[in-house]
Order: sequence, then structure tokens, then C-alpha cells
Amino acid sequence: MPKREKSSKKDDKIIFAFLATFLSIIGFVIALIAKKDDKYVMFYAKQSLVIFIVCAILGVAAKILLIIPIIGAIINFAVIIITFIIWLLSWIYALSGKEKLVPVVGEYARKFRF
Repeated sequence: MPKREKSSKKDDKIIFAFLATFLSIIGFVIALIAKKDDKYVMFYAKQSLVIFIVCAILGVAAKILLIIPIIGAIINFAVIIITFIIWLLSWIYALSGKEKLVPVVGEYARKFRF
């Protein structure tokens, strides 16, 4: 295989992995349809799915806690910041070209089988 073609396939993997993480649940579906057999893409797609689920659960819990006057607002703000940082880390890791577990959610993503 020519060197240029190998590079193109690696770039393709990285782009699909990034899209899977950036587009969250939609990216997961795209990766599942287009690159189901690609180990690298599915590694990040599964993490993206877990991040989506965790963020949804934490978001609902944080909104419920908003009924507590000051503490609820602080918790809600902290949840937003933490979930954004985890999401941002998944983008950076997907673009790195190496399989890295996203903190907190990465281990849960490993348990998914497709």
C-alpha cells in the first residue's frame, strides 16, 4: 500500500473519531453506520455515547438541585463545567491518533460491545 494511502486512511479514522465525539449521540450513530468495523473510531464513539448518557443524567440531576437556592446553582455550574471539560478532552484525545481513555467515563465505555 502506498504511503499516501495509509496516511489518508489514518486521517479518515481520526476525522470520524473526532466527529463521533464532537457530535455526541449523532456522531455515535454516524460512526456506528459508517465505521462499525474500525476499532479506533468505535473506541471514541463508545466513549461519546457514555459521555452523552452521563451528561444527560447529571444535567437532569443538576436542574433538579436548582430548587436549593445557592448550593443548587453552584452544583449546576460545576456540572456544566465538568461535563464540558470531559467533552473537550474527548475531542483532543480523538484528534491525537492514539486510543486514550477519557477520565471518569472511559472505563465504562470499554464495557460496551457492538
